[in-house]
Amino acid sequence: MPNGVEEGMEAEGGDHREISVAEFFEKNKHLLGFENAQKSIITVVKEAVDNSLDACEQDDILPEVHVIIDEYDDEKCRVEIRDNAIGLDRETIPKVFGKLLYGSKFHKLQQSRGQQGIGISASAMYAQLTTGEPVTVYSKQEGEPCHKFVVRIDTEKNEPEILEDEIIEPESDEFPGDKDYFFDHGTTIEMNIEAKYTRGHHSVRNYLKHTAIMNPYARVVLKEPDGNKIEYPRVSKELPEKPKEIKPHLHGVELGVVLRMVDNSNARTVSSFLQKEFTRVGRTSAEQVCEEAEIESGRRPNTLDKDEVEDLLKAAENVKLQSPPTDCLSPIGEDLMEKGLTKELNPEFTETITRKPTVYKGNPFQVEVGLAWGGDIEDEGSFEELRYANKVPLLYKKSACVTTKAIENVSWNRYNISQTGNRPQGPLYISIHIASVWVPFTSEGKEAVANYDPIRKEMKLALQEAGRKLGKYLKRKERREIQEKKKRQLTSYAKEMAPAIAALADEGNEAEMEDKIQQLVQNDYNPEQL
Repeated sequence: MPNGVEEGMEAEGGDHREISVAEFFEKNKHLLGFENAQKSIITVVKEAVDNSLDACEQDDILPEVHVIIDEYDDEKCRVEIRDNAIGLDRETIPKVFGKLLYGSKFHKLQQSRGQQGIGISASAMYAQLTTGEPVTVYSKQEGEPCHKFVVRIDTEKNEPEILEDEIIEPESDEFPGDKDYFFDHGTTIEMNIEAKYTRGHHSVRNYLKHTAIMNPYARVVLKEPDGNKIEYPRVSKELPEKPKEIKPHLHGVELGVVLRMVDNSNARTVSSFLQKEFTRVGRTSAEQVCEEAEIESGRRPNTLDKDEVEDLLKAAENVKLQSPPTDCLSPIGEDLMEKGLTKELNPEFTETITRKPTVYKGNPFQVEVGLAWGGDIEDEGSFEELRYANKVPLLYKKSACVTTKAIENVSWNRYNISQTGNRPQGPLYISIHIASVWVPFTSEGKEAVANYDPIRKEMKLALQEAGRKLGKYLKRKERREIQEKKKRQLTSYAKEMAPAIAALADEGNEAEMEDKIQQLVQNDYNPEQL
């Protein structure tokens, strides 16, 4: 039989049929973070909150996000997330929530929280898979009516199925929420999911706390199932610089991507193709790449075969090109990061470092580190780690993440911080953030960042720089405590020493002598001079 296929199967097509991406993830929902009821509710909240923060920042709006969770059955929750972003137009709403791999960010080289167009629609798919319920969406743009959609995913076609489509008056009883949560513009999502609401490290509450640390310009409110309301206040009205979109860099792009770009380009020559489609390629460098690859620069790009495109990429490695621009990144910045750590942790010492942007495989990235020590931070032995990728907290798969590897590569003993094995000890929080146009996550669930050398090296350098400053503070604090102890001991002897010294000198009174001794001790052991 040709290709080993049974004759009958070949005639009928066998059992083979095309599957949609929605069907695939329906059977493999664990790949997207829906492994169990406890983790799934965090994933749903995370995807919605990420979208809300991205949408607000895109339009220079100080984010206001409300998360309301109610338990209504055994391991079932109603989740509502509301934001004050600009809102979605009527045509876009059903596609965003009812179709996987639909989004505006996938083809852009620009820093953003979401990238794949899966997150919130996958949450809607999880809701209908576990409770059979569709997702309800209210979205209102300023000056426009509020649109209500009830939508579900046709998983076989990966297309939205609209069950309700109507306009809701803001004054009506159907408008979501009470007056406390009213926004003139924004989006509200409601969905029923199989979920287990818990408290502790892996919980919605902890996820939002970590989010508030890295996004101190956002106000986030959580209403728990028991009615408890937690507010993570805004402590800054300064939004980070908005990232710009860039083109790919010739040093980091893959062969298959360039082949596709060649097919789709309308450039007339290879030289203009290189200049038009890639960043930091000028006329001179384009000519150098063609000359190195022994390809005529005036040829039409669509006449290049696979081997010639590969030659172009190899030749580009030997041509010096400028690093890609870094205005596509939006780091949080040292000042905002310090405000975030201080407001949620109230430490006695905080140090934050923002490294200069650098490049990994042609993709710009930037590392930020914050150390918070003492104060309200309890000493529970080992340190606590806060991991972020494009300002999004990472709660799972810590041991597989490059952030943990970088921390373990630092000799913390050098910075007066005790260490057990390769882990620092004490009342310490270590926050690490990577900002990039393309974060190399280890899986579709975006829970850990791959352990690549350039990224780990940048993180280690940032940790060492912050560690040195923390070490100086701890050393100074230790010397101050020693001085205080010596001072207390000597001044306690002053009352006993004063009469003896006065008798030996045969002059002066004892009270004056005691004051002089106190003053001498104060001058010699003044902790403020350290």
